[in-house]
Amino acid sequence: MSTLVLTLPLGSPVAGADYGYTLTADGHNAIRHASASAALLPDPGRAGEVVAVVPARALSWQRVTLPPGATGQAARLRAVLEGLLEEQLLDDPAQLHFALQPGFQAGKAAWVAVCDRAWLREALQALEAAGRPADRIVPEFAPGPTASGREECEVLGSPEDAYAVLTGHGPEQAVTVLPLSAAKALAALAAPTEDAPPVRAEPAVAALAEGLLGRPVELHTASQRALAAARGDWDLAQFDLASSGRTRTLRRLGGAANSFARAPQWRAARWALGLAVAVQVIGLNLWAWQDRQALAAKQAGVRAILTQTFPHIKAVVDAPVQMERELAQLRQAAGSMARQDLEPLMAAAGAALPAERLPSQIEYTGDALLLRGVELNPEELAAMNQRLAADGYAAGMQEGAVLVRPQERP
Repeated sequence: MSTLVLTLPLGSPVAGADYGYTLTADGHNAIRHASASAALLPDPGRAGEVVAVVPARALSWQRVTLPPGATGQAARLRAVLEGLLEEQLLDDPAQLHFALQPGFQAGKAAWVAVCDRAWLREALQALEAAGRPADRIVPEFAPGPTASGREECEVLGSPEDAYAVLTGHGPEQAVTVLPLSAAKALAALAAPTEDAPPVRAEPAVAALAEGLLGRPVELHTASQRALAAARGDWDLAQFDLASSGRTRTLRRLGGAANSFARAPQWRAARWALGLAVAVQVIGLNLWAWQDRQALAAKQAGVRAILTQTFPHIKAVVDAPVQMERELAQLRQAAGSMARQDLEPLMAAAGAALPAERLPSQIEYTGDALLLRGVELNPEELAAMNQRLAADGYAAGMQEGAVLVRPQERP
């Protein structure tokens, strides 16, 4: 399953606006990356996913503590957030979109992502009109621990409008966006120590960042940044932008399956799973081979008994059937009767029938006896079967008559 990761353009969406996009199969490596208008964005495929990245400068981050009982209906939770953030925001809360951090709990501090609702809705509608509706909406940078476990800095933009994004900043591991020209605020980044935070920069502003900070920086492209954002667990599609629970679950399952199938960090797990499956297949085949060998040995034993008992049989086709036929011929030659003959059947039926129950008609079918005119209730039939079992016979009801026949031997 492919994933199309695209960055929403700042400002009011207009027809023909370019989206920076990255197409990936495993979430870590880019198949293709470029910029294109919404109508020319590549198709991730029928089972693919479209992830929209909200730029860092389009978001603000607020810290709130939800009161107990505020995690019920979405409308109620939205109203609670508006009340908590009303004094912290410059804009009218009704004009803003809110998204709570994953796994938030009432009574504990949680991060809230805030952006302009109209801008986000217009950007998403432009993608839908182009046939690329967003399955997830993620922030370009999110608060919380960084990959290095300490504060990090990323320099973005153009030489004329460069800015820095600090992640993992402060005790609350916040996200802070500030102009690159604010050299004093970046003084800690320029400290020539081993504890200095890692600094990455886009190629267009790498030289500018190195000159200002007086230290080398690591190149980090917009495509790499978008892929890292898409791997995060945030989803800004909440409240009025939220997908249905079933749709979200299917998307997450599909994304998890695709990550397991392709992501490098799951390579060891994939090898382990493949090895386990191979061992199971080999074990089942070995078990089946042993069963086939045991069955073949039993069949060879039956054939050997037949040929040893009746040496005149040269070709063995069906040993049990041939054995039964030869025994029948021996009984006939000796004048003995088989269990399915008429006389043994009538003797057994007469001894097992309840007293004063006489059939009005007797039919012999060659291997069974049908006694018409005899009706037995379940208790009587069970008692008759109990008496017949000692002689190797069984009885049952068939079309209002009692059917007596030899029991099948195991």
